[in-house]
Parts: sequence; C-alpha cells; structure tokens
Amino acid sequence: MGLTLSFGALAAAPALADGGLSVESTPIADLAAKPETKAILDKDVPGLTAHPAFDQFKGMTLKALQPMSGGQLTDEQIAAVQADLDKLPK
Repeated sequence: MGLTLSFGALAAAPALADGGLSVESTPIADLAAKPETKAILDKDVPGLTAHPAFDQFKGMTLKALQPMSGGQLTDEQIAAVQADLDKLPK
C-alpha cells in the first residue's frame, strides 16, 4: 500500500475510557502493539504497519489518518477494522 500522506497536527485522541477499541479514538500505535489487533490492521489495511512513514502517523487514529491518505484508506477499510475490533473479547 503506497499511502501518500501530508502531516499537520499529529495529536491523537485518547483511547476509550471503557477499554473499547475504536478507529476514532485508539492510536494506530496501540492497535499495532498487540498481536490480535495488529493482525486486524494487517488484514484490513495491508501495508499500513510496514509503511515507511509509520513512525510519523502511528500516534494518530485511523480516522484522523484517512483524510491524509489520498483516498487510499477507504471508508470500507475503516469500517472493516472497526467491525473486527468489535468482535474482540472485551
């Protein structure tokens, strides 16, 4: 996946207080840090965790990154990640 990104503010929203994982509030780095959630990213957004600019955007959420992806991070991918996160045991 060849995401083309332009970086503005890289602030990420904090993860949900109830421990739930969300494409809107959980930083990509947090998702990539656990094997079960990294597997979801690798399945639904191939190449994201191996992207050369990963260190620059890992503090962002997927929703925050989407507008900077030039259309390469789609609504469908975001929805698929969230659906898979929702299936994980709480």
